[in-house]
Amino acid sequence: MSDQNQFGESMFEKGAVMVRVGEVVEATRRQLVMSRETPRQVLQSIVEGINTGNIDGLMSLYESGAAFAAQPGDLAHGLRGVRQSLTAFINMKGTLDLKVTGVLEAGGLALVVGAWSFTGSGADGAPVALTGHNADVLRRQADGSWRFVIDNPWGVD
Repeated sequence: MSDQNQFGESMFEKGAVMVRVGEVVEATRRQLVMSRETPRQVLQSIVEGINTGNIDGLMSLYESGAAFAAQPGDLAHGLRGVRQSLTAFINMKGTLDLKVTGVLEAGGLALVVGAWSFTGSGADGAPVALTGHNADVLRRQADGSWRFVIDNPWGVD
């Protein structure tokens, strides 16, 4: 059943719950839940999140104590460091392409390796083109999903 409230907003009734459609759409847009069912899906979610600029969705892919290699050999620790690193990619308003080339799982951990490329623009508007081979460590969570422990886009480079 669809109806309107006193403000002319669309409402849907499901059982005893009334939800304003605009609120649901906005909440979904801001906090799109990224797929975390398999390590490969987590990496696909990274691509989707970077390409759409969904920082909140991206942050759902990381454990609270995760680390991100912002530069080769330089780890940003914790969710604040991860957010800053991901925001730097998003701010280049580019496109990330990633091919997962291998997944090794043991003891609730997964090593995910792949090859990626990114094209975007720097703060000065100059074109940016990056490539690398990622080597990421993910951990299976109590609910069966996977999250990053170490996100290392530079792999062994």
